[in-house]
Amino acid sequence: MGKYTFYSIIVPAYNRRDEIKELVQSFQQLDFPGDRFELIIVDDGSTDGTPDWVQSFQKRVDYRLRLVRQANRGPGAARNKGMEVAEGDFFIFLDSDVTVPPQWLTAVDRALRQQQGEAFGGPDAHRDDFPALLKAINYAMTSFLTTGGIRGHARKTMGKYYPRSFNMGVARHVYEKIGGFCNIRHGQDIEYSHRIIQSGARVIHIPDAYVFHKRRTNLKQFFRQVFNFGVARVRLAQLDSKLLEPVHLIPSLAVIGFLGFLLGALAHQSFRELFFYASGLGLAALLASGLHGACRYRDWRLAYLVPLVIPIQIFGYGLGFLTAVWFRIIRKKDDFIGFRKRYYK
Repeated sequence: MGKYTFYSIIVPAYNRRDEIKELVQSFQQLDFPGDRFELIIVDDGSTDGTPDWVQSFQKRVDYRLRLVRQANRGPGAARNKGMEVAEGDFFIFLDSDVTVPPQWLTAVDRALRQQQGEAFGGPDAHRDDFPALLKAINYAMTSFLTTGGIRGHARKTMGKYYPRSFNMGVARHVYEKIGGFCNIRHGQDIEYSHRIIQSGARVIHIPDAYVFHKRRTNLKQFFRQVFNFGVARVRLAQLDSKLLEPVHLIPSLAVIGFLGFLLGALAHQSFRELFFYASGLGLAALLASGLHGACRYRDWRLAYLVPLVIPIQIFGYGLGFLTAVWFRIIRKKDDFIGFRKRYYK
């Protein structure tokens, strides 16, 4: 028997019926005893039939599948609701757009037992049947070139690793000490991870406890997501300056540098050669990343998709960060939170 005998897996959902179907069905394939975990779907006011589907499927699983409902308040509040009703010794959070491989919970249980972990984070990966664009986005979101390794996919990182809500967990006794997620709109998981670390809890990274993450389905949604990530970093830094590290400034510096060189090239001949030289180096790095992604995922389409996705990621994050600095820091508009339409998109 492991250190934690029962796990409560908590998933917030808002109008994500198709994703919840895939997630719940993937739990049927777990190589982990069904009497040692519960899967709690916290429906956050869905109108697409998500609760009805979960209820109809409850009798078809060989583990405990629970449905909890609340009015639409966002994923942080939904996770808190899940923890309030959970019966486990250890709480695990997943996003609705993931599925789990058979060994996922076994890997979590083994690592927590062997390393005496009180909290953990795991990586995200892709399935072979993902569309090429999702593979390219997955590559960009997990590459050391674009993240500095801070998402936990590299042995060496440029900043501190914080578990993320797509695949993270915390012991009940730590939750009882620090409470639940805060009410900021974006970056709740990083703020929560920070409080877990500050509490002195032993936080471990479990490389083989990966989940398959579908992420965003088109470039517009991806841009909006990374833009909000940049906005969230400024908001997090306002809460605690320790949540801002040099690696978080790199995308903004890239945006400023590119625009500065571009304006300089338009105004002065001497800048044009430098601009084209720097642009050539950047293009070469993107093309090399595309080839690496194509080889890594065994899909030639990533050779041109990765060089398209990476600039969107860097510029989206950098623009979000700079925009938040302008509105939240310079103009003191604390109500600026980036794109507002949906919590879950």
